[in-house]
Amino acid sequence: MTNPQSTRLDLGAITKKGWAGRGDFPDEEYAQAAAFYAARRAQDPRLHRVREKAAALIKEWTGRTPRDVGSFGIRLNLESSDLDLGIGYPVAERQTLLEALAGHAKLLGERKTRFSTSRLVFAFEVEGVEVDLSALTEEDFAVACRMLDEIEATMTLEERVCHTWVKHLLREAGRMEDYADWKLVTYRRFCSEFNWVPIPEKTGS
Repeated sequence: MTNPQSTRLDLGAITKKGWAGRGDFPDEEYAQAAAFYAARRAQDPRLHRVREKAAALIKEWTGRTPRDVGSFGIRLNLESSDLDLGIGYPVAERQTLLEALAGHAKLLGERKTRFSTSRLVFAFEVEGVEVDLSALTEEDFAVACRMLDEIEATMTLEERVCHTWVKHLLREAGRMEDYADWKLVTYRRFCSEFNWVPIPEKTGS
């Protein structure tokens, strides 16, 4: 499939390389990408409010404090139709978790993660925004938090702009396999332990 008309980028080369930087962008296209990124950030206040409410509910239901483990948490989201939060929870107590969330959140299923571990994925809604809750093993949650801290501390604004624009272009071009994989390249880049199988694709994040 060819690139969408709105870009001069070689998406095939960029996805093969597994990263996008300022040097991949002509000045005019980077300006376009930066404007697109700024428009995404304009939605932040509402999503922060919804995330705060969702986190409070999760803490009430499970006794665990969640962390944003999705694209909004690292400011790489598109049109933000969902949020992805995670908690650490003992595998041996998952039945207790299922009982705690019964009537509050729908179980989407069990997903494989890195090595031989798995996570339970639930969904519920706050102010019209779908919230996906992943219950990871406590070890995996600790790894995820370290990874997210590293991304927050080291990923530059230019890298965020470039990454988000490429993600937008891949989806616009209908390259959904590349799009799904591109959403994970940041995690892989900043955490060699990362091997998270994503939740089946939805339109937003």
